[in-house]
Amino acid sequence: MQGVDCPPALAAALEDSFGPHLKFVCERTARALAACGYSGLLVHSGSLVPVFEDDRSYAFEAHAPFKIWAPLGDVPDSFVWFEPGRQPRLLVHRPADYWHKPADPPHGYWVRHFDVRLVSDLAATRAALPPVLAQAAYIGDAFVELPTWGVKAVNPPALMRRLDYDRAAKTPYELACLREANRLGARGHLAAREAFDAGASEFEIELAFLKGCGLREQELPYNPIVALNAWGAVLHYQMLEKTTPAARHSLLIDAGAEFAGYASDITRTYSHEDVAFRSLIERVDRLQQALCAGLRSGVDWREVHLRAHALTGEVLRDADLIRCGADEAVATGVTRVFLPHGIGHLLGLEVHDVGGFMASAEGGELPRPENHPYLRLTRTLEEGFVVTMEPGIYFIPQLLDAARAQPLGSRINWPCVEGFMKFGGIRIEDDLAVTANASENLTRDAFRALTPPESIV
Repeated sequence: MQGVDCPPALAAALEDSFGPHLKFVCERTARALAACGYSGLLVHSGSLVPVFEDDRSYAFEAHAPFKIWAPLGDVPDSFVWFEPGRQPRLLVHRPADYWHKPADPPHGYWVRHFDVRLVSDLAATRAALPPVLAQAAYIGDAFVELPTWGVKAVNPPALMRRLDYDRAAKTPYELACLREANRLGARGHLAAREAFDAGASEFEIELAFLKGCGLREQELPYNPIVALNAWGAVLHYQMLEKTTPAARHSLLIDAGAEFAGYASDITRTYSHEDVAFRSLIERVDRLQQALCAGLRSGVDWREVHLRAHALTGEVLRDADLIRCGADEAVATGVTRVFLPHGIGHLLGLEVHDVGGFMASAEGGELPRPENHPYLRLTRTLEEGFVVTMEPGIYFIPQLLDAARAQPLGSRINWPCVEGFMKFGGIRIEDDLAVTANASENLTRDAFRALTPPESIV
């Protein structure tokens, strides 16, 4: 992805917003450098990682601290050099190579904002940098030649923390990229649902998703979770069975797309024919939308998570899955049997974006609530944050077996639960941009633009 191909209207929006975005990145980077005592910053895109005892490499993925500067995803051993008060310099590795196609010269809406130089190797890269880097910080892979370059610090924690903390709040440019990533992801999800309805295998459903997005698998932000039937109970299910099961009950698909380095993270669950399971999906969807409606700047994410458990208790009780009230289900840990993961996370250049626990740019961590160890976010929301909202109800054999052996097992309606085991579970996940008084649902908006409202869930 040397340039970013996109519809004309989006291209115009990116053209207008990238300059202010880069100016903002330069300003906050300059502040961070000054606070930490550095005069410049060198950021590495990353290196190819060889397969053990082979001459092949794993699929390359550019580092997030590089992608925030330039929307380049397939340029290993490229660099951004930033010195406050000067135009950022982009050094694109373009070797003379007939084994592999070299990277095309960068093009597109963003290139004019950089001093772009093509370099053939690391020696040429060093020659294109200032002669003395003794007060510069470096972020990236520690390659063999790096000690000879004379940088002051490699991946300094205090500087990286400041930069990571600020990444949570997105610029208008970044929000435009995230909207497009959601549009591409929604296209893929609609194609995947059609494949499921037609009787496709997990592997075939993933192929349909890829075609719908128009992306290669290595261009996705993460490997899709495509789980038929009971495999929906495996939270990070990683298999892609190539044979359609004899009986189709359900599909849980957790899959996102990427645009200009920014990720979407979308999950939907579908029932094949069962009315009771479809009704439970609809209950979880209403729960999810209630949580989404409560997002705004100033909300403590830990409170969102705890509210999710209170609402989950209500759903479990209304669906006759438990034999106690919602409050008792939360207090005794019953809801954690059915919802064992965090309610969401920061999203951006990485699927699970950095900075989720930081108390401030200077230091400190915000703890998770007691008995909720799997949260990926504990910060208070601010305008510009982008988060996922992903409640679920699962029928996980390991957790249910453990619950059955404990006193809390008496609060579970086991015959009802056993009737749902073949479906695995439900997860509904949207991506939301936090505003001052509400939030923008990037995912629902994307689906709504592509399909009638009744097809969104």
